[in-house]
Amino acid sequence: MNDWHDERRWPDASPPVLTVHDGVATITLNRPAHRNRLHDEDLRTLLQQFEAVNGDDRVRVLVLTARTLPPTRVFSAGYHIGEFDDSGRAPMAFEQVPDALARVRALTVCALSGSVYGGATDLALACDFRIGIEGMELRMPAAALGLHYYPSGLRRYVARLGLGATRKLFLLAQPATGPELLAMGYLDRLVPPGELAHAVHEWASRAAQLAPLALQGMKQTIQEIAWGEDRMADWRSREALTQASRDFAEGRAAFAGRRQPSFEGR
Repeated sequence: MNDWHDERRWPDASPPVLTVHDGVATITLNRPAHRNRLHDEDLRTLLQQFEAVNGDDRVRVLVLTARTLPPTRVFSAGYHIGEFDDSGRAPMAFEQVPDALARVRALTVCALSGSVYGGATDLALACDFRIGIEGMELRMPAAALGLHYYPSGLRRYVARLGLGATRKLFLLAQPATGPELLAMGYLDRLVPPGELAHAVHEWASRAAQLAPLALQGMKQTIQEIAWGEDRMADWRSREALTQASRDFAEGRAAFAGRRQPSFEGR
């Protein structure tokens, strides 16, 4: 967890960079000079990286962050508007990326190392948790650009923030400050910039110690409930899987022995 904010490790600009250490995968957006705008190349890379994380049983937590530059730090300016052609279409549907991120097996934490705009606001919202820095802002400029936002993103906003906050962000297209984002539930925590790495490490380390089958199953079930899906058979199946698991047996033994459990995800 200590390498994602070490800017000396990164080239000046590149597609997102994936690293894995001690059960935590970190994806870093790395176009800081252009406010980490997202090109089609970046979107394709992110989809590949999500697949790699899903296929790596060692990974229990995924952190999404960005390399930023002072004085105005920007986590991401969203989709690069230059990728749209003259008819207003993009080569690749942006919504594929946050939709895929929302389905990642591991617990996901977005470390918002700066302000966030446009489609990148949904990329962050697709994570399970978001930790932001003081001084950041969010702006959703779709209406100011003449664009109807894609439906899955609107559904995610309504499910997570409610109608009132969603209307305010989308229908007024005005910036929201860090404290406002914390109050409406977009952010789970707001910290000084110098404390972001520690806060993310704290959350990721805690999640990495929990039972993976239970954690990942409940993550998926909670999301399906939030979206109004009725999948009781699947929910009961996940429950039964954990009841018969080695991890639950280990959890009971550790509780009885007053020790820290060691979970294997089986």
